[in-house]
Amino acid sequence: MATKTTGKPAAGKNARPFYANHSAAQLKEALRRMYLIRRFEEMAEESYVRGLTHGTMHLSVGQEATAVGACMDLSNADYITSTHRGHGHCIGKGAEVKFMFAEFFGKEEGYCRGRGGSMHIADPATGNLGANGIVGGGLPLATGAALAIKQRKGKDVAICFFGDGAQNEGAFHEALNMAAVWKLPVVYVCENNQYGMSVSTARSTAVKDVATRAIAYNMPGVTVDGNSIADVNEAVSAAIERARNGEGPSLVECKTYRTKGHSRSDRNRYRSKEEIEEWKGKDPIPAFEKDLEAHGIASRSEIDAIREAVEKEVQDGFNFATSGTNPTPDSLLRGVTTTDDIAMGVEA
Repeated sequence: MATKTTGKPAAGKNARPFYANHSAAQLKEALRRMYLIRRFEEMAEESYVRGLTHGTMHLSVGQEATAVGACMDLSNADYITSTHRGHGHCIGKGAEVKFMFAEFFGKEEGYCRGRGGSMHIADPATGNLGANGIVGGGLPLATGAALAIKQRKGKDVAICFFGDGAQNEGAFHEALNMAAVWKLPVVYVCENNQYGMSVSTARSTAVKDVATRAIAYNMPGVTVDGNSIADVNEAVSAAIERARNGEGPSLVECKTYRTKGHSRSDRNRYRSKEEIEEWKGKDPIPAFEKDLEAHGIASRSEIDAIREAVEKEVQDGFNFATSGTNPTPDSLLRGVTTTDDIAMGVEA
């Protein structure tokens, strides 16, 4: 999405920044991407259950507002690093679901030619440096990308998504310290969905809010409602502007919840049905729909039309992937090393 509206703002001058700084088209596009994340993941889960795809996956159902809200004011020149629960980040940054499905199905048309699967999708064309199966693995990568931006005197930024479990990794502290010392243009976005696998943050972390840890690295830290796209966008946009102005990094904690298990193997014995149902009542998608209607930005018929278009896009993407090209045995080593590619006469 464009960084700022070039058309008429969706709401009047007295509206909160989220609505004052974006056009109606941009806000409806944000809702579309939230739908797209939800339906893509639901279709992906169905594919696994039916045995059409293999391995494991980590769903972000319930966290769509954080992914889309954080990416709304980024361009393709800005970078993101993602996590093992990264489908939402990919779509939030502009990925096409047909190529994501193709990646799931191990097809040549996939973003990583079917080699990456669910946890390792990357899309350099949109600035997505990739999801990462290593907890906290994206923290040093985003910091390095921000260093590269600063060295070339650019105005771009790097957004680093990470989960609450990653904030207890050494890479978290090393990355934030380095970024603060060198005033790097990076925004660390913690998706605190309350659990690192099956361990709650209340049991694993000494501080109540992850954002409190920003104090140790002399950078702003803010905690927001991760299920409110407006709250997320306003906090991340302020951090982005600060980074673009050369003022250094920020830490934004988005408190949200995954209504699905950690992965396919999660039997959900560590949390109650009542807790899950309570958070389902805070679903960010219907909440955003109501806000758009209340502000006169989208009518119910427009919202229904967006939903229908997303359904078709997801089904078309699924069909594209299932009819995709299977890799051939002679391409097994492609992309492993440069010398292999040269020896095989295969384009890297």
